[in-house]
Amino acid sequence: MILGIGNDLCDIRRIEKSLERFGDRFVLRIFTETEQKRSEGKATRAASYAKRFAAKEACSKALGTGLRRGVFWRDMGVVNQRSGRPTMALTGGALARLQEITPAGMSPQIDLTLTDEYPLAQAIVIISGVIISGVQQA
Repeated sequence: MILGIGNDLCDIRRIEKSLERFGDRFVLRIFTETEQKRSEGKATRAASYAKRFAAKEACSKALGTGLRRGVFWRDMGVVNQRSGRPTMALTGGALARLQEITPAGMSPQIDLTLTDEYPLAQAIVIISGVIISGVQQA
């Protein structure tokens, strides 16, 4: 069952300007440690950050809150599964909202796709509720 869908386009040039103008202040305010480690090692650093920025925006839309109601930038972070497939790790207000929208007897699943083609980066997030095996629905 789909609980939320969000998408976002981000102009990589905007992220380049923010990185130049604000440097670490921008990075530390918006991105998790995991995202920083992943992006700082890239030759296309700004594009990597732009994809993650778009993912946060898309995730906040899928949660149905945007960046309000206790959902903050660093509450949502792009992480990679062992296979390399990206997903979102939520904490704080974002995690609380995810738990709020997930029906009883279901487990949340977040699917994420990222892409970039200069000057744009895009992210799509789908939040689904997956039935927990062995739990009967009323």
